[in-house]
This record gives sequence, C-alpha cells and structure tokens, in this order.
Amino acid sequence: MFDYNEEAERYDALRGGEPRAAEAASAVLGLLPEGTRTLLDLACGTGTVTRRLAEAGFNVTGADAAYGMLSRAAAQVPGRLVRADCRQLPFPDASFDAVSAIWLLHLLDDAALVVAEAARVLRPGGVFVTTVDKAAAHDVRSDIDAVMAPRPRRAARDESSLVSRFATDSGLIPAARSTFRGRGQGRTPAQAAADVRRGWYTLLRPGAPLTEQLASRLEQLPHQHVPRPEPEFKLRSFRKPEQRDA
Repeated sequence: MFDYNEEAERYDALRGGEPRAAEAASAVLGLLPEGTRTLLDLACGTGTVTRRLAEAGFNVTGADAAYGMLSRAAAQVPGRLVRADCRQLPFPDASFDAVSAIWLLHLLDDAALVVAEAARVLRPGGVFVTTVDKAAAHDVRSDIDAVMAPRPRRAARDESSLVSRFATDSGLIPAARSTFRGRGQGRTPAQAAADVRRGWYTLLRPGAPLTEQLASRLEQLPHQHVPRPEPEFKLRSFRKPEQRDA
C-alpha cells in the first residue's frame, strides 16, 4: 500500500482538496437516515470530509492508521480522532448510528474485514456508507486513460457487487446509492506522468522500462497542464436490520 504517512502533507493538494471534500461530505450526508447522531468516519485521512460531517451537527469520530494523516486531521477535528486499524476497531458492538468509508476499500486485499467491523459497531437501524468502483471512476475515457491502458492492474477490491456480498455476509441490507463529482481531480498529462514515475501506480515500479515508457508517452500529449474531465464516484449504503427485521 502507498505510504500515507509520507503522502499526508501533499495529499489534499494533489486530490482536489476542499472542493472534493465538500462533494463527498454532501453525498454521505444525503444517505444518512433521519435520527442519525453518531458517526464513525473510517480512514478519515486529513479530516477534510470528517470536519464537514461534524459541522453538519453529528457527533463524529475519525479513525485512521496513519500518524501523518491524523496529525493533519487534528487541526480540523480536534479531540475526535483515533489511531486504529479499520479491520480491527477499538469500539464496542453497536457504538455508532452510521459508519462511513470513503476511498478506503479499494486499497485493501481484505476489505471484507472492514465491512464486517463496520457492521459490528453499527447500532440496529444504522447505515454503512462507502465508495465503490473507485478505479473505474478515474477512467474518464481521456487521452491519459488511452495511454495508461496497457498498465498492469489489480482486480478491483471495491467492485460494487463484491462489496454488496461482503455487506450481505455481515448481515447488512442494501439501502441506497448516490454519486458525487471528484472536484479538482481532473488529471493533467504532466501530473499523470509525475504520478507514474513516483510509484503512485503500485504495479509500475519506479524506473522500470514500462514505467518510463508510459511516463514519456504522457509527456508527449498535447495541453500538458490542462485538466481532463473529473471522475464521478459511486456511493453505496447498507443498513443494519432492526431487531424486528431479523
């Protein structure tokens, strides 16, 4: 996995920052049922989404495994952060009305454990909200995507039907869907080439022949500093049944 301690300082600047966070938080809020009071934001990162959820009036706790991310989040959501592995949460059963996991499951080979833990800490009637199909969202059919088509890819670990299966196995019921725009995340060829060379694509080793070939082709595209279309991310929510639903 990418080193998010090292990435923390420049994370927001490279990924849309506040505009993207505003879109994500608004979409999450739209999937929370009436009566939601407590929310756990998994992999909260720098806290830009978490802060907005708290500003909406919820009692929000942010959790992340990376010290670097939490140190930046502390300025935004002080006193509401926990360093934790999202696959083994330090909370009792039925602790929260809602759990969110934005841009997390695609990173993990054992994403099923995160879904199971989210289900465990949810109260009956609560919802788990998560992004799905993240890699597919970034393929906007641009010239950058055409250049990057030959790169090796991992199987999507947050594919929508797979996440639905994890949720069902954990006793959750499909509830709703939504989308939001990745504001500020339209890639430029220059940015994409830099990402390739610095190892952002985990199966492209820095300095390897294919890595250099793809980076060079990206640098030859026209309009090097003009952003291509922004991605559109997908959200799914899953509900924990009430006792009477069981």
